[in-house]
Amino acid sequence: MFPLPNVFLFPGALMPLHIFEPRYRQMVEDSLDGPGRIVMATVLESHHDDLAGRPPVFEYAGIGEIRHHEKLPDGRFFINLVGCARVHLREIESTRLYRRVEATLLEETQPTREEECALRNELRAAILARTPKLRDLPLDMPVGHMADFLLMRLELPQSAMQAAFARLSVTERARCALAEHARRPQRPN
Repeated sequence: MFPLPNVFLFPGALMPLHIFEPRYRQMVEDSLDGPGRIVMATVLESHHDDLAGRPPVFEYAGIGEIRHHEKLPDGRFFINLVGCARVHLREIESTRLYRRVEATLLEETQPTREEECALRNELRAAILARTPKLRDLPLDMPVGHMADFLLMRLELPQSAMQAAFARLSVTERARCALAEHARRPQRPN
């Protein structure tokens, strides 16, 4: 588990990381010797100053797969982690320098066909309004990914992002993202 403050790894998202602490270098080495997966956990807000220790983390996280890595001569890594799924965490004992968790995959509830059509159009408009340089979105992009993409563009406070990230109903998460979009002014680019 790699705990960081205010970091959420959404399914399908790419997260570049610079790994320099010995415990996380060991984690990457171990991961590369295995399935190549890492859980990105969010440190609870009241413990952002405790990163050197074992700060408590939000119980929902993203699991990602290392798609590319570069090991530097001094042992540091640059990795690209791609989000695979949302997981529920339970910390387990670790004999390694880094913390370990048991991660249970979480199943999303998909929208009805009618909800999907309505949400797709609203989400598309909101995403394009917040990302003017993006000319188009893939027509087959899942509505859940669209909702997550919009959430990532909103720069929400950690408590709001935690609440949205934990919603397993795609319809509820999309409506939450659209409500936050309507509530927050857009910054000029």
